[in-house]
Amino acid sequence: MTTEHLLEEFPPVSTAEWEAAIARDLKGADYRKKLIWRTEEGLEVKPYYRAGDLQGLACTDLAPGQFPFLRGTRAKAGWRIREVIDAPDVQHASRAARAAVAAGTDEIAFRATVANVADLQLLVANLGGIPLHFARADEQTIRLLLAWRHDGPNRAPLSTGQDALANVESAAEVLSSAPPGLVPFTIHGDAFEEAGATAVEEVGFALAAAVDFLSAMQERGVDVDRAATAVEFSFAVGANYFFQIAKLRAFRMLWARAVESFGGRRDSARARIAARTSRWNKTIYDPHVNILRATTEAMAAILGGADSVTVAPFDECYSQPDQVSRRLARNTQLLLKNEAFLGHLADPAGGSYYVETITDFLASEGWKLMQELEARGGYKKALAAGEVAHALEERLAAREKAVASRRRLLIGTNQFANAQERALGRVDEQRMHNTRRGAQAFEDLRLRTERFAAAGGKLPRILLAEIGDARMRAARSNFAANFLACAGFETFTKKFKKAEEIAEAGADLIVLCSSDAEYALLTARLLPKLKELGRRTPVIVAGCPMDADELAALGIADFIHVRSNPVEVLTKWQKQLGVKG
Repeated sequence: MTTEHLLEEFPPVSTAEWEAAIARDLKGADYRKKLIWRTEEGLEVKPYYRAGDLQGLACTDLAPGQFPFLRGTRAKAGWRIREVIDAPDVQHASRAARAAVAAGTDEIAFRATVANVADLQLLVANLGGIPLHFARADEQTIRLLLAWRHDGPNRAPLSTGQDALANVESAAEVLSSAPPGLVPFTIHGDAFEEAGATAVEEVGFALAAAVDFLSAMQERGVDVDRAATAVEFSFAVGANYFFQIAKLRAFRMLWARAVESFGGRRDSARARIAARTSRWNKTIYDPHVNILRATTEAMAAILGGADSVTVAPFDECYSQPDQVSRRLARNTQLLLKNEAFLGHLADPAGGSYYVETITDFLASEGWKLMQELEARGGYKKALAAGEVAHALEERLAAREKAVASRRRLLIGTNQFANAQERALGRVDEQRMHNTRRGAQAFEDLRLRTERFAAAGGKLPRILLAEIGDARMRAARSNFAANFLACAGFETFTKKFKKAEEIAEAGADLIVLCSSDAEYALLTARLLPKLKELGRRTPVIVAGCPMDADELAALGIADFIHVRSNPVEVLTKWQKQLGVKG
């Protein structure tokens, strides 16, 4: 099959033609006001990009594997599937690691505590010399690794999760005797993503921390090339697909430039990146959606050029992963590698006008952020002064507010929740709060409802009363059902012809579902009828009509609409309806 005429069916489209098509679709409106949006990083995203957008961007003509490694540190495609082994002791960890390797894992990350060289020898037995990472490493672990590598025959590539900046004096001492195959330290960029950082901040903070490490090692007489090759960079990959691809590409290029500026060789400037799927957006309700989230995050890590990728089991956020969930996580990458063929092409995002533009933006802004920190004394000083934590806390609060208001969606949790789903019996509540996640406020609502029901409490009957305008009543009824399901409230829907009939339906809470124009008349008829029947059933309105203040004065208890904060509103109604747990 020849490919020389492959693009003949796709003739070039001029900028003028694109502009004309947009103008037609928008009926002449200025698309710069309607279609250009600004990301949290500060980049204005256009509706389309052209070759001219790449003019002046660095490295767009490079091949994969060429300095400064924008397009990857390797000329060939591929990555290692890293699996985390979290076991109670080294015996269990060893068995689990062997099973994982037999099932297709390329690299093992141990969380088991290593006490002596015998433990190390047991862990690596029969693993075939694959790369090993010791996530819970301390200085003692590194000493053991040094002794084991010198004394034992196994020469598997080794790395640890020891913080590179935890003890720079000790780090310099380790590097004076560590063999090149040992990567004893990690710069933990993954902590930034899950603490709310933008992609710019992830790149800038991780780079600033790494530059601090190089500077500290240089001051202590450690060769810059040895220092540069002694660190691994860990990143968590979140949901913002194209930005996550671009951040790894941008960081790799900046790290290469930083090493070069310290006088290091180009061969030493290859960033070793271990990426993992983010924990922040994982949920305990509708948990199999976590598999879909992790798949797109793994794809972003792969297309961004990560050296190793860890996909967390879908149930990790609320229970100890079992054999099935670990297998699903592992097979996610095996499918991407062997059936989606993502391992066949190095840097497939290279040349994409959009991705290259984002990459250049993140690199430029990330470098500026690193320089700002350097001007104030460096990353460690900013960290100790609380500057980094303060910036991230503000970002995280904004991200959580976006989830609470449903501007940022977590399907199955704050949108399209299944009110009949139960999590109480399968969730370790202590484990689900080990990591700060965006879904937790909604999950706490749902679990409160579940605990109340499990303790014998009678859940409220919530009536969605559809009346009046057929189109509006159906739309608002669907909205209200979805809104209330986020707290685990089940509803029942009934159509009415007269408002007075609603009062006789028998409910603990009534949600009027109609059009804005009809609510005043419906309220004037329904509330007196409820009073006549001696019922104190609260009535809320689905929508936010212009006369909301007048309706509230008449006795409407609340309004639910797209601008409502579901967490606040639903918490209030749990209390008013007596749902405690």
